[in-house]
Amino acid sequence: MMAREAAPPSPVAIAAAEPTTGEEYKDPGRNPWVDAAKDHLSTFAADVDTASYTIARRKLQGNELPPAASVRVEEWVNYFKYSFPAPSTETAPFAVVMDAAAHPFEPNRYILRVGVATKDKTPGERKPSSLVFLVDVSGSMSSPDKLELAKKSLHVLTANLTEKDQVSLVTYAGASRVVLPMTSLDTSDARARIDRAIDSLSTEGSTAMASGIDLAYDQAIKTVRPGAISRVIVCTDGDANVGPASHEEILKLIESRAKAGVTLSTIGFGMGNYKDVLMEQLADKGNGNNYYIDSFEMAKRVFAEQLTSTLEVAAKDVKLQVDFDPSVVSRYRLIGYENRDLKDSDFRKDDVGAGQVGWGHQVTALYEVELAGAPAPLGTVRIRHKQPDADRATEAAFAMPAAPAADLVQANSDLKFAFAVAAFADVMRGATTWPLEDIRALADANATNNDRKELVGLIDRAMKLRGNAATVAQ
Repeated sequence: MMAREAAPPSPVAIAAAEPTTGEEYKDPGRNPWVDAAKDHLSTFAADVDTASYTIARRKLQGNELPPAASVRVEEWVNYFKYSFPAPSTETAPFAVVMDAAAHPFEPNRYILRVGVATKDKTPGERKPSSLVFLVDVSGSMSSPDKLELAKKSLHVLTANLTEKDQVSLVTYAGASRVVLPMTSLDTSDARARIDRAIDSLSTEGSTAMASGIDLAYDQAIKTVRPGAISRVIVCTDGDANVGPASHEEILKLIESRAKAGVTLSTIGFGMGNYKDVLMEQLADKGNGNNYYIDSFEMAKRVFAEQLTSTLEVAAKDVKLQVDFDPSVVSRYRLIGYENRDLKDSDFRKDDVGAGQVGWGHQVTALYEVELAGAPAPLGTVRIRHKQPDADRATEAAFAMPAAPAADLVQANSDLKFAFAVAAFADVMRGATTWPLEDIRALADANATNNDRKELVGLIDRAMKLRGNAATVAQ
C-alpha cells in the first residue's frame, strides 16, 4: 500500500485527543479502504510495542474511557500471545501464520490475519547486556505510580539479570548525573551497590531530558562490544519541559546514537501529564520498544517474564508486505499500523528503517477484506529483515495456504480473539460502531487465559462507562 494520508480523525477522536489533564496523545487517523485493482500491495513496518493497551487498561480500571487518540490498534492486538508453529530452517527466524474467515459483523466481508513470531530464548541463551537506566527524577515524577514504581521495576529487572550483564544508572531533572557507573553483576556486593543506587533515587527539580540522554549514551558507548546488547532504558512520564533542546533535536540525537549500536527503549509511568507522543517517538528513533507500566504485575511481565524479548533484537528493520490477488480481493483495509505505514517502493530499500523484533516477540496484523469473486487464497505475504549486526536485508515469501473459512465458527480461536481485540480498539477510537456486546461475546468465547479474561472485564467496564455517558448526555 502506497504511503498516503490516513483518514481524518472522527469528531469523537478529536475531542478525546485534547485531554484537560495535560496528557498528550496524537490521533494517527484511520487507514482507508483500498481498491486492490489499483494498489494490491500493503506495506508496513513491524511493531511490537504495547504501551497503548496498558494505558487503556489503566484508564478503564480507573472508571474512565481511554482517549480515542491514545488507541493504536496494533499495540492492543500485540499485547496478547497467540500460538505459532516453530520456525523452520527455511523461514528462520520467523514462524508465519495466515488465515481468514467470514466477518462476524459485516455481511460479504472477511477478516484476514497475518502473524509472524520469533522463537523464545532461554535466559542462558541471551547475549550479555550493558544497560544504562536513565531515570527521570523531576518533580513531576513524585507520585507513587511514577518514581516509586519505576524503582520497583528496575529492581525486578536487575534481579533477573545474570553475572554476564552490567548496568549503569543515570538521572536527569534540573541537572543530569551518573548515580552509578557501569557495574557488573558478577558479585553479591555489586548487586547490593546497584540496589542501593536505585533505592537512593528521589525527585528534584524540573526536566531537562536532552542532557540526560546525552550522558546516558556516553555511559553506554563506552561498553559497546561485538556480540553484546547495549541499550538505554528511559523511565519517565515523558514530560520534558525545560532544556535547550527541542523534541526534534532530542529525536535526532537518539537516531544518531542508534546508528552507533546503542538502542533505546522507553518505559512510561503515571498519568495526569503523560506524554504518549514523545514516548513513542523516542523508542521509534532509538530502535527500541515503548512500554507503559501501570502496576508491579506489568513490571514483572516486561522485566522478568519477557526479559529476553525486551532486551535482545532477533531481527531489525522488519518490513511486511501483503500482496493481494486482485482477481480474488476487490478491496481491503488494514486495521491499525497507521504510524507504521511504508511506501511500497521502500520495501526493498535497505536504507529505509522499520521495526525491531526481539526473541519471543510476535507481530499480528488484521485486515478487513471484500472479495471480487468466489473465496480463494487471498495472496502472498513477504517479510524482509536484517540480522541484528547486518546492513543488508533478506526476504522470504509465504503464500496463503487456503481460502477463507465461510463461517467464523470454523476459524482458529486465535483469529477470533485477535479480531475481538482489534474491534474493541476500533470502537474505543471511534472508528466503528460495532456493538460492544457482540465483541464481548466473541472475546469471552475465546478467552483461554487470564490476560484474555482481563480484556473481557475491560469491555464490561467500557460498556458501563459508555452507558453512563449516554445517560448523562440525555
